[in-house]
Amino acid sequence: MTKTDGKKSQATAAALASAKNTLSLEIDGLKALADSLNASFADAIETIIAAKGRIIVTGMGKSGHIARKIAATMASTGTPAQFVHPGEASHGDLGMITTNDVILALSWSGESAELQSIITYAKRFSIPLISMTSNADSTLGQAATVPLILPKSEEACDAVSAPTTSTTMQLALGDALAVALIEKRGFTASDFHVFHPGGKLGAGLRHVSDIMHKEKDLPLVAMGTSMGDAIYVMSDKRLGCIGVVDASGALKGLVTDGDLRRHMNKDLLQKTVNDIMNPSPKTVPPTMLVSEALNVLNTKRITSLFVVDKGKPVGVVHIHDFLKAGVA
Repeated sequence: MTKTDGKKSQATAAALASAKNTLSLEIDGLKALADSLNASFADAIETIIAAKGRIIVTGMGKSGHIARKIAATMASTGTPAQFVHPGEASHGDLGMITTNDVILALSWSGESAELQSIITYAKRFSIPLISMTSNADSTLGQAATVPLILPKSEEACDAVSAPTTSTTMQLALGDALAVALIEKRGFTASDFHVFHPGGKLGAGLRHVSDIMHKEKDLPLVAMGTSMGDAIYVMSDKRLGCIGVVDASGALKGLVTDGDLRRHMNKDLLQKTVNDIMNPSPKTVPPTMLVSEALNVLNTKRITSLFVVDKGKPVGVVHIHDFLKAGVA
């Protein structure tokens, strides 16, 4: 090993040791936070649920960045929320806060001077104030209707006391509030899709009925259809499968291009779909989420699924449909 390689190796080891120490300290902080939770957390949830307006999230500096993220998470999961900058509050933005709202204020010390106007405003108009601070005896801690007290934990870069462990705990507690509110409200994946229509996440939250082939595009034949006719329908619809239905229109079986390969011999065209079909095909309902249907395809190692409603086929989804939708 050369001297250069040795220095690089030492630098790598030092960087990894630093990273592991940071993560270890932040994990310790999260464990302390979990152990410190008490009835005040439940009180905070009930206070937010009871509000007729929004939850106003505020904080200064690094706490302000965390506050913005908490507001965004809540807003996208069924709890109307808005970030209000405490520095702008006393210059007109207090008008964004109504008596129907709840305020969630973040300050590690609890003594951020910029929060004073919001604290005073909350008291004046009897607006519930939830604090997130490490100092129960601070101005913010004492003013809070519901105090959420964070345990004092060592910052990852204690030499300069830059917010690291503290902001991690604030963020995690914000997530805990958001998840508890999701569960309390019964917020569903379908509700979530309303706020997330774009990207891969939004695509996965669509329903199978949104991407399936239907009506004239359905590859269907009747029980007893000859394989010659069935192959013609399969080729015409180009979905790699055909559904077999009885006189009432109920799905009774499925023939795939894989079935054709497995039964390929000189007698194939003399047979009917009844001889070839899978009488128990895997199907999905039209209300299933696209992401769930894709999981069925992957788990069963198949390329297409019939969509069935009350026993009758209403659509077909192929792996290519998931690719076009941006999910696969």
